Formats: sequence, structure tokens, C-alpha cells
Amino acid sequence: MSKGKQKQPFQLPDFYVPWPARLNPNLEGARAHTKAWSYQMGILGPPRDGTDREVWSERRFDGMDYALLCAYTHPEAPGPELDLITDWYVWVFYFDDHFLEVFKYSRDVKGGQAYLDRLPLFMPLDMSPPPEPVNPVERALWDLWQRTVPSMSMDWRKRFFENTKHLLDESMWEIENISEARVSNPIEYIEMRRKVGGAPWSSDLVEHAVAAEIPDRVVRSRPMRVFKDTFSDAVHLRNDLFSYERELEEGELSNGVLVVEKFLDCDTQRAAELVNDLLTSRLQQFETTFATELPWLFAEYGLNPVEQAQVLTYLRGLQDWQSGGHEWHMRSNRYMNQHSEERPALSIPVPSGLGTSALRIPLTPGGLGLGPRSRSLSHVPRQYVGPTKLPKFYMPYSTYQSPHLDRARKNSKEWARRVGMLEVVPGVGFYVWDDHKFDAADVALCGAYIHPDATPEQLDLTACWLVWGTYADDYFPMLYANTRDMAGAKMFTARLGQFMPDDVEAANAAVPTNPVELGLVDLWKRTAGPLSPRNRKLFRKAIQDMTDSWVWELNNQLLNRVPDPVDYVEMRRKTFGSDLTMSLSRLSKGDAVPEDVFNTRTLRGLENSAADYACFVNDLFSYQKELQFEGELNNCVLVVQKFLGVDKEEAVLTVNELMTARMKQFEHLVAKELPVVIRTFDLDAKAQEKLNKYVEQLQQWMAGIPMWHAEVARYTEKELIHDAAPKLKAGNVSRLGTSAMRVAELFRAGRS
Repeated sequence: MSKGKQKQPFQLPDFYVPWPARLNPNLEGARAHTKAWSYQMGILGPPRDGTDREVWSERRFDGMDYALLCAYTHPEAPGPELDLITDWYVWVFYFDDHFLEVFKYSRDVKGGQAYLDRLPLFMPLDMSPPPEPVNPVERALWDLWQRTVPSMSMDWRKRFFENTKHLLDESMWEIENISEARVSNPIEYIEMRRKVGGAPWSSDLVEHAVAAEIPDRVVRSRPMRVFKDTFSDAVHLRNDLFSYERELEEGELSNGVLVVEKFLDCDTQRAAELVNDLLTSRLQQFETTFATELPWLFAEYGLNPVEQAQVLTYLRGLQDWQSGGHEWHMRSNRYMNQHSEERPALSIPVPSGLGTSALRIPLTPGGLGLGPRSRSLSHVPRQYVGPTKLPKFYMPYSTYQSPHLDRARKNSKEWARRVGMLEVVPGVGFYVWDDHKFDAADVALCGAYIHPDATPEQLDLTACWLVWGTYADDYFPMLYANTRDMAGAKMFTARLGQFMPDDVEAANAAVPTNPVELGLVDLWKRTAGPLSPRNRKLFRKAIQDMTDSWVWELNNQLLNRVPDPVDYVEMRRKTFGSDLTMSLSRLSKGDAVPEDVFNTRTLRGLENSAADYACFVNDLFSYQKELQFEGELNNCVLVVQKFLGVDKEEAVLTVNELMTARMKQFEHLVAKELPVVIRTFDLDAKAQEKLNKYVEQLQQWMAGIPMWHAEVARYTEKELIHDAAPKLKAGNVSRLGTSAMRVAELFRAGRS
């Protein structure tokens, strides 16, 4: 090291790069074009528009070499397309630095907001002329918009507009955190980094660059969402590792290494290694989804060969971006990459393309990604783990028990018996629940805590929905996990949609054949009838998200794969039914609160924080039940154990720290951001009252969940041992292995 040269804050880790980087031959043309364009737009050259700030010098511009970034990330783009893509990246990086220079350094929240509010005007979906640009960011955005969107569908334009707006708007989140010296928690960080970091925006541009739009009907499917999210997270986490030094010198707090460092109270090197492990895990989630979920997507949505080719071309474009982005980070002067030349990314040259990553064998252990992958696949099910010693939970809110609990207990049990939940499952030959198991779960008590001020009728309905969801959550793995019947599982969840028609009084498209379907038929009529068509659609989606998530759990079971941490957190909200119970509360607010309020970052943050807290409570209480007695591996404690390489006790404490962090985020949003939402939407007194009541219900929901878990017998070792005793109907033991096949046949018969 030369004299006076500052030491890096950490040694860059071995990166997992499963796909080879390639360089576009049109690089030099893009370099020349984008420099001329940058001068034309005012990004380079003497400052215009009355400002005295020169954000970039030509020397700095040359060193950052965005043409090299785009030549690596889009290796097959024709020359004119590479020019366009490079101009977009010059614009987005210039915006980031311009916003930093003009507004972040000065903490000018008001000026920054006014600046951001104008930018969507330069992205008109209908191409109507915008106002006169007043700075290089506006001028360049309008130029790029005109050159990009006319060749794309309106569906793509809307997605691209939304993701561009996210990376602009959420810059205010970064300013606010800097102003408050607030470092976000890991879950909040991943969610927000996708928006401020711009990788979803990059993934939209990949569609343009490879001339392959994703068919609109699959854009929001789980596999396509996972591809975009894993791509985004990997791009951002890699950038965080390279940019840590620069960002901390600039006073930035939005960096994954810093977030992990603060949350785990560990040294910077350890934090960097964990961020790299998460980066590796996200890339391996991409690979797992490609191998196990993409074939089902093609079949379920009926994609024709041309549409399948579009999806595959797009996914190859995402892979090119990952590897090319890594190569650029190793070379650009924008980042911390000294000594990178001493540790080149070595690989054996073999065929490239989709499906060949296993043939490319990196020559370092880190490059193989063995740590995250081997840990996630090494779980041995049904080991003795014993009862869990629970930590003290941070709970600033309270609730109380509804006076209508006894009625709800009685009525929900009668209802469960009426739809067959307390009998032997038809055609299968075993009980999922009997009277004892129903009483041990006592889900009416949960309803009495989370909806303490409900009317008797409302509490009856809440209790029945909780009975239905809890029973179905037990029913599904009994039939499909034990028999490894993925086809039957998918048929089961697909059929449920037929029992939630738009016309509530219309005859169902299929005949219900089991207690889950019978219960849903009844509850849908009782709940969806009074709702508007729009709210009915939202409520149906909440139910379908929950039931579809059970297939995700089953896929992990079949692979014996402990989930990737990010995928786990985001899917856990659905498997727990959080969206369903929150939807019941939200819909009770009527139309007094505009739907746009619920779509704000603040309300989404409140709901996700509350959901995570409740889900992790359940994981702590159910750890022994799931791992020892049921052979489950979809549990946050186990996810933490495998990812961090720690024992059960330390993982329990870490999960509790995550719960605390999410609860404190909830408090922060209520105190700091909710008043801003109320002012922004100019809510009248009635709307404010309804919104505040909804937040209070979320608080009661969070307070009630741990109270119910602590009081019921469902998770105690004594009850687990009792429940493990066989309860098969005499003469039907040998039929268990074929039950799912016969039930699937019944489903298909009912559907035809």
C-alpha cells in the first residue's frame, strides 16, 4: 500500500457469479454518443439554469464509465439500443448525485419534494407535451421518454412509469432518515432499497433492450415477481458492498452493510460477509425459482412457445445484467474496488446461457456459493428440539377480551361441525381436527383479542374465518406434504377460486367436496355479499394469496430447502393469513378513507411491520410443533439458524430483535409519517377517525396475537404429544398414502 493511501473498511468477499459476463462490441460508439448527449442535456459542461453547481466534471464522467456498465449488462443490444440504455443510466446516476448535491447535503426536505413532484410531468403516458424543463434532470428525462416508450405497450409504460417514480419519490425516505440519523432495520431496508435503488426500473429496461416484453397476464405471478425481486436485491446488495466507503463519507445511511452492522452489532467485515451471503442466497433463489416454478407457470397460464421464448429471453437479460454489473463495479472509479485485480473472478470457459450455470465452476469456495446453499439444504427433519424458551417481547400496545367470546366459541364450533371440520375427511379416512383439537386451538379467543370491540355478529364471523384458515392450514400439509403431491396441491388451491364468485348468490362453478371448500362457500356469502365489487376483488385476492402461499411452503418441503430469508419474510405474511385478517379490518372502514391512502408507503409499512411481528410470534411459539412433530422447515427461527449459522437459542433472540425492530418501525411510522399522510390527502374528520381506528385495530391485532398464543394449549409439548397419536378411522390406515390422488380425482370430477 502506498504511503498515505487509506485502508479499505473491509476486504471484499468472494462473490457468487454463476453466469459469465460478456462485453457488447458497440462499447466505443456508446461512449462517444453518451458524452455528446450529456453535454447537450446540460449534465456535463458549464452549469445552466441559474445554478452554480457542477455535479460532474468530464474527468469524473469518464472514470465512472456508464457506457462500460451498459456494454457489460446488455451485451447483445444493437448499437442504437445500447446508446439509449446508456443515456438512461447516465440520467439515473446523475439524478442521484444531483439530488444529493442540491438537497441531501442541505437537508432541504421542502425543496427536494418540490423538485421530485415535477419529474412525473416529464413521463406522460399519453405523450402529451410537458412543461418547459428547468434543469438537466428534467430535460434529459423528457428526451429519454420520447425515445423509449412509443415502441412498448401501455402495460409496460405504466410499469416503467411506476418504477421510475418509485426511485424518484423514495429519495425523500433517505433524506428523512439522514435528518433523523436513523438506520433502518433489515426488513424495511430490503423493501425500500428496491424502490430507491432502481433495480426494478433496470429490469423493465431489460425488456426494452432485449425486445421481449413479458406477457402482461404473468407479470404479477409469483415466479415473475421473484425473478424481479431477486434480481433487484442482488443488484443492490452488490452495490452496497462496493459503495459502502463512498456512501458513509457522504453521510448516507441507506447501505445494507451498515444496516447489518448496526442491527447485529457486529464488525464491518462480518457485516460485509453476511450481506454477501444474502446476495448469494438471492441469486440462488433466482435459480431455484427458474428450476422449480417456471415450468408450472408456463403450464398454468398456457403460455404459447412465442410467449415462453419472451420470458426466457428476458430472464437471460437479467442474468447478463447481474454478471455485467459485477464486472463494472470491479472497474469503475465510483466504488471501493482497490485490490480487486488481485482476486479475479476465475471460471472455466464452458457453454453459457439459461440452464448451464452448474457447468461453470468458480475456483474459490465463496464463488461456489456453497455456504448459503449447503446450509439451506442441510436440515434434518423431525429432530428433537424441545420446548422453546421464549424471550420477553417488546409490546407497547394493549388490547382486551371481547365480552362476546363465549358466544363466538359456541357458534364457531357449531359451524365447524356443520361443515365437517370435526369429522373424518370424506374419502380420505382420517381426522384433521376432532373436538379436542378444536378446543385446544381456541381460535375464537384469538378473535376476541384482535377484534375486542366487534359486535356479536362480527366476532362470530371473525371467529369462523380464523377457524377456517387454521383448519385449512392443518388440512393442506396432511394431504399434500405427506404424499408429496404437488399436482394435487395446485388443483386444490385452484379450485378454491371457484367458491368465491363475483355474483355471491350465483351457483358455484364446482361442487364442494371437503370441509375447506364447504366452509369457504358459506363464509364467502356471509362476508362478500355486502362489499362493493372492487372491495370484493381485494378480499378475494387476500384469500387467494394465503392459499397459494401454501403451495410455496410445499415446494420448500419437497426440496427440503430452508427458505431464503427475504423470500421467507415476504411469503410468511401470506401463509399466516395476515392480509386476510387485515382486509376484514380495512373493509370495515367503508369508503371514508380513500384507497390511495392504503397504497402509500406509510400504510404499507404499518401493515407489513404488524404482520411480521405477528408472524414471528407464531414462529417462536410453534417452533417445536413444526420442526419436531410435523417435519416443517418454514419457520423464521430455523431460517435464522441456517443463514447466520447459529444455534436455536441465539436464533430465538435474533428473531425477537427483528420483532422489536419492526414494532419500533411501526411506532415511528405512526408518530412521524401518519400525520404527513393525513395532511397530504387532506382527510376530513370522519376519514381521520376511520384511519386512526384502523391503526388502533392493527395495534390490538399485534397485542392480541401473543396473548392468544400464550393462553392456548395448541403449542404446548403436552398437547403436541397428545396430538401426535394416530387418529385414523379403523380400516383406513393403508389408504393414507393414496388419499391425495383420490381427492384430486374428486376435485377434477367436480370441476368438469
